Amino acid sequence: MSALRRKFGEDYQVVNTSSSRTFSAPVKRKRQRFVEKNGRCNVQHGNLGGETSRYLSDLFTTLVDLKWRWNLLIFILTYTVAWLVMASMWWVIAYIRGDLSNGGHDPSYTPCVANVYNFPSAFLFFIETEATIGYGSRYITEKCPEGIILFLFQSLLGSIVDAFLIGCMFIKMSQPKKRAETLMFSQDAVISQRDGKLCLMFRVGNLRNSHMVSAQIRCKLIKSRQTPEGEFLPLDQCELDVGFGTGADQLFLVSPLTICHEINTNSPFFDLSQRSLMNEQFEIVVILEGIVETTGGSKNLHLDFRLFRHYI
Repeated sequence: MSALRRKFGEDYQVVNTSSSRTFSAPVKRKRQRFVEKNGRCNVQHGNLGGETSRYLSDLFTTLVDLKWRWNLLIFILTYTVAWLVMASMWWVIAYIRGDLSNGGHDPSYTPCVANVYNFPSAFLFFIETEATIGYGSRYITEKCPEGIILFLFQSLLGSIVDAFLIGCMFIKMSQPKKRAETLMFSQDAVISQRDGKLCLMFRVGNLRNSHMVSAQIRCKLIKSRQTPEGEFLPLDQCELDVGFGTGADQLFLVSPLTICHEINTNSPFFDLSQRSLMNEQFEIVVILEGIVETTGGSKNLHLDFRLFRHYI
C-alpha cells in the first residue's frame, strides 16, 4: 500500500475486486464533437457564395493555414516556374539580338550577355544573378539596354517572391501548434467538493522547463438552448467562471494546477442533477493562452503571442 502511495500519490483510489458484487459502468456513447481533442473544429461552411475569392483576397493567411505538403509544393513550384520564365526571357533577348548564332563564332561581336549561347547557359546566368553567385564568365554588357531593364525587373520580382514565400514559411514554422503538445490536460473533468463548495475541476500542466508568461485560462460551455421568445440557438456559448473576478484565471504554470469552476447560482450547472448531467448534451472548451518564454524577445514581439487550445 505504501509503495502504491509513493508511486501514484496520496489521491489514488483502491478498488476491491474480491467481492462477489459487480458494478456496471455506464457505457459512453460516442458523440459528434464540436471541437476535437486536438483543437480541430468540426465546422464546415457551405452556400456562402464567393468563398474562393474571399480566401484569395487574403492570400498570405491562406498559404499559412495550408498543410505543410501544400506549402512545400507551392514553394517549389513558384520558384521553379519563376526561374524557367526568367531564363526564357534572357534566352529570347539573346535569340532576337542574334547572340545565339554570332556570339560563339565572331570574337569582335559584343553580345547582350557574354557566354550565353543556348537555353542552359541562359538559365545558368539567371541563377548566378538571382543567387548573387557571380562566377564571372557570364555578365551583361553595356550595349544591351533591354538586358539592363530585364535585370532591374528580375531583381525587383525576386525580392518580392523571396519576401512573400520565405515570410510565409517563417510564420508557419513559428506557429505554436506543436508547443501545445507539451501542455497536458487531465483526461476527464470531475465534480467534487472543495472548501465546502461544489466545483467542476480539471488539471493542467506544462512539461517543458521554459515558462509561459502571463498564462490565462478560460472556459466556454457550448450547449443548445431555446430563448423565451422561442428562438432555438444550436451552439450557444456560455462563459464558465474559473476565477476571473479573483484573478485565479491568471496562472503561474510551473507545476500542475487544478482549475476550479464553482457551481453556484450563477453557474449553468446549478440546476442540473447527477442524472440530468449524464444525459445532457453539452461540450466544455478550455482555452489556455500565454507568451512562450523562449520567444519572448522584444525583436519578435509580433510573433510572441502564443495561443494554445486543449479540450475536455
